[in-house]
Amino acid sequence: MLFGEYCSRGLGAVRDLKMGELILRVPKSALMTSDSVMQDTKLSDALNRHPSLCSTQILNACLLYEIGKGKASRWHPYLMHLPKSYDILAMFGEFEKTALQVDEAIWVTEIAVQKTKSEWKQARALMEDLKFKPQLLTFKAWVWASATISSRTLHIPWDSAGCLCPVGDLFNYDAPGKEPSDIEDLGNLLSNTSIHDGSLSNEDNTTIADVEQLDSEYQRLTDGGFEEDANAYCFYARANYKKGDQVLLCYGTYTNLELLEHYGFILQENPNDKVFIPLEPAVYSSTSWSRESLYIHYNGKPSFALLAALRLWATPQIKRRSVAHLVYSGSKISADNEIFVMKWLSNTCHGVLKNLPTSIEDDTLLLSSMDNSQDFCTFVEVTKLLSFRDEVDTFLEAHNMKDKCSDSNVVLSGKTRKTMDKWKLAIQWRINYKKVLHDCISYCSLILDSLIK
Repeated sequence: MLFGEYCSRGLGAVRDLKMGELILRVPKSALMTSDSVMQDTKLSDALNRHPSLCSTQILNACLLYEIGKGKASRWHPYLMHLPKSYDILAMFGEFEKTALQVDEAIWVTEIAVQKTKSEWKQARALMEDLKFKPQLLTFKAWVWASATISSRTLHIPWDSAGCLCPVGDLFNYDAPGKEPSDIEDLGNLLSNTSIHDGSLSNEDNTTIADVEQLDSEYQRLTDGGFEEDANAYCFYARANYKKGDQVLLCYGTYTNLELLEHYGFILQENPNDKVFIPLEPAVYSSTSWSRESLYIHYNGKPSFALLAALRLWATPQIKRRSVAHLVYSGSKISADNEIFVMKWLSNTCHGVLKNLPTSIEDDTLLLSSMDNSQDFCTFVEVTKLLSFRDEVDTFLEAHNMKDKCSDSNVVLSGKTRKTMDKWKLAIQWRINYKKVLHDCISYCSLILDSLIK
């Protein structure tokens, strides 16, 4: 049955389900793939004339091609139920991008937009060759198709672009279990691998590299896949469900920024979220861990690799070799070393927060104003009482609404509503980002209090 909670659609159990039970089988003939669409000789011949396109561009073009067929497409009933708009980063405008505030998130957004525009320009010749309708040749149509592919495709072994799976793409997301966030967690993970605790103290670079991968390249998870024997895409319950429960699917291990980039939503509690902070160049050179492993967990605790790297960096270079066995086993080097590391980490988090345009309290008030205002004019009036108005004023100016706010009957355009939806997502994302930094400061304070007595 259809089910709506944090999304507008989803799937729910019509009876009790057991973990591991087969809950849905979608035959291969129902999947929309590049291969299945290219059974159309007109499309296939045109693609042969444009061999430089990547697999994702081909599937994008195939989707728009089928949209252009209207009722003549055998996927027409499915296509008509696809979302009309998305909130992935590639669809963020300048205002929404700026609202993210954090350089990393802004950069990821810019790259996503640039990549989508570049792929559209490269594929335009193919679409013109196929005589697409004018509205399907636009960047707006292309970015919609790109968002559909990004947020709804499922993995198939024969095409890296994936497939569109009717009904199967209605499952909402459930995050996998948390990554190892402290020494005990990492120890538990190590005990279940071929790497033993004793090997951490040796100086074999290969062994150290293996341990790094446990923290930085946690294996992505799935709850289904295409099965050759069944010639179908099969889905299995990832937990026990009661009748009426929403049945969820794990797409993989994603941070909130990655979820926003590829799927257009975030989780308020995401056990796989990460925050990267600026580090001294010497920190990177003091350790063999990759930059991707040096981060703060969603709960404010530094990753195993980040804590180890900071402990080594805070040690005089001449002494690092002698304490390496302590670092790689997750042990403190000394009280003074730990105090220095915690103070540095806390001060760095403070510095990052201080350099952002708004505080977490400001953002929470703004988000609350959005959620609790009955209409747009009420929202504008409420925000006049806030000490920070620049962001709201920028939004009003961008949509030519500064002079319309006195009209209680003002109706927001579809474009304005979509911008507000993305703006709200940006605020939610940056609140979570700042919360991690605040939690890290609290974590450092607890450690310092235990050491300084």
